[in-house]
Amino acid sequence: MSETGTSFAALRQSSDEAVVDMLERMVRDAPDHALNKMNALDLAGTAGIDEDRVIAALLNAVGLGMFEMTWNVMCPSCAGVLSANKSLKTLDRAQYHCAFCAAGYETTLDNLVEVTFTVSPRVRKIAAHSPDQLSAAEYYRQIFWSSAIDLPDDLEKLLDEVTLEIVDLPAGERAILSLQVPQGTLIMFDPVTHAAQFLEVSGEETSERQNLSVIFNKIQVPVDNVTLRPGPLRLALDNRTDGRVLPAVWVANPTLDDLLKRRKSVLTATRLLTNQTFRDIYRTDTLAIGQRLKILSLTFLFSDLKDSTELYERVGDLTAFDLVNEHFRLLQEIIVSERGAVVKTIGDAIMATFETPDRAIAAAIRMREAMSDLGAERQHQSLRLKMGIHEGSCLAVTLNGQQDYFGQTVNIASRVQGLAASRSIVVTEQVVENAHARALLESNGLKPATRRVALSGIADKVSVYEIS
Repeated sequence: MSETGTSFAALRQSSDEAVVDMLERMVRDAPDHALNKMNALDLAGTAGIDEDRVIAALLNAVGLGMFEMTWNVMCPSCAGVLSANKSLKTLDRAQYHCAFCAAGYETTLDNLVEVTFTVSPRVRKIAAHSPDQLSAAEYYRQIFWSSAIDLPDDLEKLLDEVTLEIVDLPAGERAILSLQVPQGTLIMFDPVTHAAQFLEVSGEETSERQNLSVIFNKIQVPVDNVTLRPGPLRLALDNRTDGRVLPAVWVANPTLDDLLKRRKSVLTATRLLTNQTFRDIYRTDTLAIGQRLKILSLTFLFSDLKDSTELYERVGDLTAFDLVNEHFRLLQEIIVSERGAVVKTIGDAIMATFETPDRAIAAAIRMREAMSDLGAERQHQSLRLKMGIHEGSCLAVTLNGQQDYFGQTVNIASRVQGLAASRSIVVTEQVVENAHARALLESNGLKPATRRVALSGIADKVSVYEIS
């Protein structure tokens, strides 16, 4: 058996058979670009396979050295990759700037960071492994743009409609372009160095030649605006980097706007951090010590067994230990099936995260019923869960050697759980205001009872809703 065949055989031991079959077919038959910056959600949708099973298989494949995982900081506007990182540890800037869009963005894991997968050279060598040899169109497809943009197969033809001129300029060389610039907005952009210059062409047409010089180097400079008149332009390009550059003059027109609006859902960093397979594999190697990355929205669920101390007293340590372990197993199984992840256990309590509030509520409802069933099965009706759910912003951090979360959202979720009575789920206003969460409660015939409460460490009273 070949090394690749052995690797896929190993992957089958830990991953869904249908996903492994799909990946094996892709490695054997797919075009090069399909194996670069692979979008897990798009793959799942195309194949009709559950997203989390695809994500888990790709993560396991990374662990086996078959694929490489990249955390791409991407521009929300043009979907260009502003920074490609092999680890979250190298995301060390509070803000990233897109020269193509002349805009800056705060570093958040919700909508600014996508996670993609590329086949390893040891499994199959593809063109993207040697980006300097890609054509300009393929460089944009495989290197510059993220997996969030839905690029057509005939990308080169489409780029011709929005490009006035493009040049492949080797390291240390200069080029002179003679252009006839039309009225409107032009963007001189290089996807390698991310250098950009905006050309505002207006006024009466001129027959006199206009001159513009652009130098490419490794120093990031502010995006400049140059005013020109329609007519001839002599554009001097000087590549002072140690690699090639691909400067192009783009025409800001409806075709370009339509291209940049073609979008796909992507696997965000926030989604991956709430994936149990990811946490199991990368529990202690996600963030650097002291690193803090902002998440705009994450849902926290805290659960605790009611009167667990009395349980140990009543049934004995051995039986109680068995019950508590089975309770942990059942809860984690439900949390994972609702696209959540267990962050940690604290005594008999669980702290879990979900990408959205409705997933947390769905998990909580199922967890409550699972405990009732377990209690009936083991003839211990005292197995009752108290649960609290809150949604908000937080920081992803490393605490006690593993990836964790910090902030007021976490504090509120923990305190809300403390308000829960036996078998009740207490959620905050942010949770019930979520449209999908409201629909889920209505479909289950649940009408939360609201009250205003004071929480320790929180200045103002908050509205909480009890789901009995």
